Amino acid sequence: MCQWVPASSQTLLATAIRQERLLAQASSAQSDAERAVMEVDLTPVRIIRDNYPTYSAVAVDPVRNEIILQDENLFQVMVFDSMANTPPAAMMTEPKRVLGGDLTKLEFNCGLYVDPKTGDIYSVNNDTTDTMVVFSRNAQGNVKPDRELYTPHRTYGVAVDEEAQELYLTVEHPPQVVAYRKMASGDEKPLRSLAGPSTQLEDAHGITIDTKNQLMYVSNHGNKSDPTVPGGGSFEPPAITVYPLKANGDVAPLRVIEGPKTQLNWPAHIYLDTERQELYVANDGASSILVFRAGEAGDVAPIRVIQGPKTGLKNPTGVQVVPENDEVVVANMGNHSATVYSRDATGDVAPLRTIRSAPAGKLALAIGNPGAAGYDSKRDEILVPN
Repeated sequence: MCQWVPASSQTLLATAIRQERLLAQASSAQSDAERAVMEVDLTPVRIIRDNYPTYSAVAVDPVRNEIILQDENLFQVMVFDSMANTPPAAMMTEPKRVLGGDLTKLEFNCGLYVDPKTGDIYSVNNDTTDTMVVFSRNAQGNVKPDRELYTPHRTYGVAVDEEAQELYLTVEHPPQVVAYRKMASGDEKPLRSLAGPSTQLEDAHGITIDTKNQLMYVSNHGNKSDPTVPGGGSFEPPAITVYPLKANGDVAPLRVIEGPKTQLNWPAHIYLDTERQELYVANDGASSILVFRAGEAGDVAPIRVIQGPKTGLKNPTGVQVVPENDEVVVANMGNHSATVYSRDATGDVAPLRTIRSAPAGKLALAIGNPGAAGYDSKRDEILVPN
């Protein structure tokens, strides 16, 4: 990994002047009748890149005792033993299996589901390929998916109703929830779509379902935007919205969890503990795990919060409860780790186990899908919007 060493303003300016002169020389050699082609092959002065996995989602397979993690940085799916625990002095824990490479079509992979019967892995790609890919449990390496489903742009979360054999996906912008046959493939169209101003969907992210009570829970970042409607954007607080499981069209939520008491701040993936009727939220912006009673509504405080320096949490975006072990597993985007806690954990508590895929204390660079770069000459800093 290349360590980043800041260049001086003078060095950057000199490089820019040299490039400008090259372009000027090429321009002067061009004529109206024929314009010369100039190839410029420049070696980067340095590269800023995170070479370690960063985990955007987690799924647990209790039957086969495996923890599956989405690596959104290196475009991989990594499989670990459920009891894996990285020693403090170790650089990392080696996975049992890794999926990754061009053939897999894994790219900005952020949503994850594991079939409880077959162990098949469902991976949702977010920013670019607009495709959900499905692999058999034992797949590894650079292999083609067993199945592909072409999804709306900016798809994020995934949940499956195994009884009805239906698959639910959230879409960030314009916000919606689309439902497909579980075995859908190719360009098959959704069975239903929850979308419209009445839904109060606002940058939809995580999704979890309650098949017994026929409910659907969606986490929303807030600040909705609809490019199809002039002036269709608005600043809104983050929220959890709840709907009938079969909701279709512009349907209002049954209830909404929203307000300052909730502590919601960029809520990412969510998970419903159906046994206890408790809703777990991976609260990215506050580096916390929030737990609400499933039936709550309004501006309510969580019944438990895992947060603090001892927890090892850093920008958590994935969470799953494992009733078989009375544990909660969390994927952390901010520090290359997954952390495991007691099901009843609250406060600033140390994890029971940690799966770490980088040296201890190594923070993620958080370079997601940068669309531009800027230079702050006053502070001699490079600005990278994601």
